[in-house]
Amino acid sequence: MSSIELNENMDKYAVVGNPIAHSKSPQIHSYFAQQAEEQLMYETLLAPIDEFKETVDAFRQGNGKGLNITVPFKQEAFDLASEEGNEMSDYAKNAGAVNTLVFREDGSIYGTNTDGIGLVRDLVENHQSLIQGKRILLLGAGGAVRGVMQPLLMQMPKQIFIANRTPERALELAADMQALTTQLDSNSPCELSGGGFADIVGLESGEFDLIINGTAASLQGIMPPIPESCLASDVHCYDMMYGGRPTAFENWCEDQGAAKVMNGLGMLVEQAAESFSIWRGKMPDTKPVLEAMRLSWLG
Repeated sequence: MSSIELNENMDKYAVVGNPIAHSKSPQIHSYFAQQAEEQLMYETLLAPIDEFKETVDAFRQGNGKGLNITVPFKQEAFDLASEEGNEMSDYAKNAGAVNTLVFREDGSIYGTNTDGIGLVRDLVENHQSLIQGKRILLLGAGGAVRGVMQPLLMQMPKQIFIANRTPERALELAADMQALTTQLDSNSPCELSGGGFADIVGLESGEFDLIINGTAASLQGIMPPIPESCLASDVHCYDMMYGGRPTAFENWCEDQGAAKVMNGLGMLVEQAAESFSIWRGKMPDTKPVLEAMRLSWLG
């Protein structure tokens, strides 16, 4: 598929970040637009570190209809959507971050977070990895993990243990999400807890059905220090990161004989599809797009 033809009269969308030249989002949204027969522009937008709001305002003035937000501006997008007169989804509130902005006709802004929806769809629909009733180990306690907590909890897992290099951050995140587990299912809420990597060994049930890496360490060849004993016999392993080569986490899980090993490319495509649906009212068929993206990595 070719890229979207630029036309100043088209509705404009973009992904804003710093750095941003590496982003695959324009290619993904080009596929979506052609599939849906939608006329729009989608580009990358480099914002100076201290000029996020000014960059957003300038984009809106140029017929901008919506933005995807990536590192390091998700918190600033959250602050923008929190301003009086604007609106924010529960997903964004619970994530503490916004990755999608909608600029409404009345001048207000709507902010949401599609990361967790993208992760769950990739796991459940693309990989047939069940979450309901499963024991999940989440590695990391930063923004990436916080951003996916609500959609994961909505799938009603049996257990989620958040393991982080700094145990206090994992404990804080678990405490923050505790009320949400009860709201979602007061009869049998998810057993939610957190701690350091060393605490995994001491858990009553030390084996996990699904392990999700939410740290960026494995892209640098660093494997989070988790014990081999934490993998159930049919464990599924998912790295929220992705690259042209398998990450250190993917390689480690393969070496341990995991039943299935996945990376975050599908999450990227699925979260983008949710944004596209919010903007244009049409949900893309992600399977051919995901296949095209995988082939582009190989090619």
